[in-house]
Amino acid sequence: MHYLESIFKVLVVGLLLGAGLPALFATGMLAYSFGAGGEEADHVIHKPNPPLKYLGIFLFLFVAFVIVTAVAWITRATIMHHFGIDLFPMFPKK
Repeated sequence: MHYLESIFKVLVVGLLLGAGLPALFATGMLAYSFGAGGEEADHVIHKPNPPLKYLGIFLFLFVAFVIVTAVAWITRATIMHHFGIDLFPMFPKK
């Protein structure tokens, strides 16, 4: 049962990071483009919508934060070894 539980956890994280982050990024692009306003192909002019633009920026920053944190988590032992910096002091070392 321990193996199935571990496999399920890996599956959930893979779905969240594998499909969730690109979906959030795409939602951010859509929100940012609708928030910027402008002229459509059929010459309809839309006025800017600042809340949508800020939502798009927030989603971009969130996705970037998750990616940088994941890279730092993966390389934490190397960074600790070479530079002596503990990026995640709240978590135990292995």
